[in-house]
Amino acid sequence: MGIETEYGLTCAHTQGAAPPLDPEQAAQELFAPIIAMGRSTNSFLANGGRLYLDVGAHPEYATAECDVLVDLLANDRAGELLFADLAARANEHLANQGIPGRIHLFKNNNDAEGNSFGCHENYLVRRRSDFRTRISSMLPYFVTRQIVVGAGHLRREDGRVTFEFSQRADQMWDAISSASTRSRPMINTRDEPHGDAELYRRMHVIVGDSNIAQATTALKMAATEALLIMIEDGGILPNLTLADPMRAIRATSEDLTGRVPLELAAGGTATPLEIQRRMRDAVLQHFERKGYLAELDATRRYLFDLWGRALDAVEAQDPASIATEIDWAAKLSLLRRYCDRSGLTLEDARIARLDLAYHDITDRGLRATMEQSGLLRTLLPAHAAEKAMKMPPQTTRARIRGEFIRAAQAHRRDYMADWMNLRLLEAQGTRSVVLKDPFATVDARADELMAQIAE
Repeated sequence: MGIETEYGLTCAHTQGAAPPLDPEQAAQELFAPIIAMGRSTNSFLANGGRLYLDVGAHPEYATAECDVLVDLLANDRAGELLFADLAARANEHLANQGIPGRIHLFKNNNDAEGNSFGCHENYLVRRRSDFRTRISSMLPYFVTRQIVVGAGHLRREDGRVTFEFSQRADQMWDAISSASTRSRPMINTRDEPHGDAELYRRMHVIVGDSNIAQATTALKMAATEALLIMIEDGGILPNLTLADPMRAIRATSEDLTGRVPLELAAGGTATPLEIQRRMRDAVLQHFERKGYLAELDATRRYLFDLWGRALDAVEAQDPASIATEIDWAAKLSLLRRYCDRSGLTLEDARIARLDLAYHDITDRGLRATMEQSGLLRTLLPAHAAEKAMKMPPQTTRARIRGEFIRAAQAHRRDYMADWMNLRLLEAQGTRSVVLKDPFATVDARADELMAQIAE
């Protein structure tokens, strides 16, 4: 599994005037150390991940491939810390240059102009001829899972502001497609497995919100992983095919009760709560039959329980019961407390600023304070994310990639690396190794290449 996160970027004037740098200029300032290191805004790192500048001046971080959930959480948070460090360095440089600006990075999905940017989930699955049929069966789950793992959204329309579950729901225009920006589907079918194409395929999910709470990120990935395990075992998901997924995903986001009737293709209706409960029940029953429940690690056992408790909270209209674990509930509780204390409504500009602060990953954001005070639960062991800034996961191919990059940088050798390829660039030619197995943690050819680096 892996997560790609596009960040919102702005350079705010420190005195409240117009931004001193536009997004492109701010991005170049942010990426100055990366450009100096590799002469590019696209760099694979020694921790196995990829840090780069995407279209539209969006800083983006892709985690290394992970097969341990805690590793994935640590690598996702490592991306936040890496970008926060780059922002701090850029802001110090701006101050030294006398430029009255401060760069902020937002782990959210919409800007003030209505543009959307994404959080993409990647799951490695077996290559099968019925791939599209199988992922189509998951669409009702993806349409409705926002009632559990949505980041919370302040929707502005005709001068009114309302709170919804998801920032991405309004931005989806197709269910399944090979396009990513033109039609923006929930599941992108572009066939890029980043591994042995005869064995694997990548399921590329682009419908989800960017999450701040560790528990929400973990639940988003673990629940989807569980459904994929069931499908790859030959299990059949409940037939809840929606008549109009685009209409359903918007209706689900708007209705905080989770009870809006969604029209089914076979006739009749089902609510988001009913769909999520039936999906969760199907997973639990399958895991029980296969004996997986008895083998679940403590993290996944907690997340399966959280999935149920989050649905109970929506049904009971009790967001406070999950406000330290689920993003939309944490944000809603934060905004309500501020409104009650200050006598404000959601239309007030200070609420919009507080909403942004929830997603700000720089030192001006709220996440660190909320975690330290217990307002957001943490799942990671101490210093796990800091370690993941430098150390790749040790149970996947990322270990080899990270060791190669670290060796090349230490010996000041020219190199190139991507998800599958390691290249040592020399005057007499390029020496390359192709890593097709995402689960291989050692490779004799890569070891030989690294030995040549040290010569």
